[in-house]
Amino acid sequence: MIWDPFYECMDPEERRELQLRRLRETVARLNVNVPWYRDRFAERGIEPGDIKSMDDLAKLPFTTKEDLRDTYPFGLFAVPPEECVRIHASSGTTGKPVIVGYTPEDIGIWAETIARTIACGGGTSHDVLHNAYGYGLFTGGLGLHYGGELMGCLVVPASGGNTERQLMLMEDLGSSILCCTPSYALTIVDQAEELGFDLSRINLKSGLFGAEPWSEGARESIEERLGLSAHDIYGLTEIIGPGVAAECEAKAGLHIFDDHFVPEIIDPDTGEQLPPGEQGELVFTCITKRAFPIIRFRTRDITRLHYEPCECGRTQPRMERITGRTDDMLIIRGVNVFPSQIEEILLKMDEVEPHYQLVLTREGRLDNLEVQVEVSPGMFSDEVRKLEAIEEKIRERLVSTLGIRVDVKLVEPKTIERFAGKAKRVIDNREEA
Repeated sequence: MIWDPFYECMDPEERRELQLRRLRETVARLNVNVPWYRDRFAERGIEPGDIKSMDDLAKLPFTTKEDLRDTYPFGLFAVPPEECVRIHASSGTTGKPVIVGYTPEDIGIWAETIARTIACGGGTSHDVLHNAYGYGLFTGGLGLHYGGELMGCLVVPASGGNTERQLMLMEDLGSSILCCTPSYALTIVDQAEELGFDLSRINLKSGLFGAEPWSEGARESIEERLGLSAHDIYGLTEIIGPGVAAECEAKAGLHIFDDHFVPEIIDPDTGEQLPPGEQGELVFTCITKRAFPIIRFRTRDITRLHYEPCECGRTQPRMERITGRTDDMLIIRGVNVFPSQIEEILLKMDEVEPHYQLVLTREGRLDNLEVQVEVSPGMFSDEVRKLEAIEEKIRERLVSTLGIRVDVKLVEPKTIERFAGKAKRVIDNREEA
């Protein structure tokens, strides 16, 4: 099923004309309503009328996560906050989150792109959609929720956790589509085995898995053990949330809904555009959003784009699975975590030294982060209760900033390895599933 054949199967040249019209409207609106963009355009000597073809997209400035941090909370909004009906957020490189707003029109666009996503995974209005993405400021839960309702699915807003109850609901309600992170899908399988729950009692046909990197091995394991077709989905809070791109039943890359989000691949070092098929950094420009239409956002994700039509009939460009990043961001249980966030917290504490290491492990199917930090010499000889209190203090501050629970381990002074060059802060002991 194709949700919107008019746009998804549009002739590529017609789509470029549509993109150009929408891009010019967006740039003109930003030039009037967003002083930050107006100043950046002026620095480059760009007027909205200078955008005469899609090739002129390269003339526009990039937007980065640092820019979002510097303009927190509403500096990049193209409408007053009172015109928005929703706020979502993702973690930034400091304790301040990246704030994104949505007008009613934006919520409609989001629901539309999620309906396309569900259709890519074989979904129809007859499906029961079990949504185990987290609800709240994270975009996953509510994003899939509204798109499922627009499609006409029976949506089960299960959110994350309480896996035994989730299994019961999937069985009793006849869930046919599962939406969650791939690691949680594998956790569901593992817990079902521990509980002696026969997975043949649930009749899932499809899964929409995203919010974290996952391998082909993980896909094969999920498909075999849950008896469904596993589909990769992609999105970013800064762009809209999930619903930016989705894998169809051909599984030959993720279709980018480029009538809303125009992709580019650039050389991460020079910023120059790269031709189709070349590997580089993925960049997106929003051309339909009202509240937060970001221009040339550098995702830091590494991939390739392919423009040949897919066997499914869709003519949109397809992106390959993300192979890496150009920054040091970690994704832990679907949450973006930057080592700099952790460092900022530790440096403000007198009880510990500015020497730390982040150790990533995988417990069952879920990633775990342990923060190892050297305690100050004067503190290490203190009684155990004081050391435990310091650990808990660090843990609480990290949870407040990161939004996920982490383990904290105090270690003796001078035990974390020193490096002459760039410190190796992250030790990744996760094995690829």
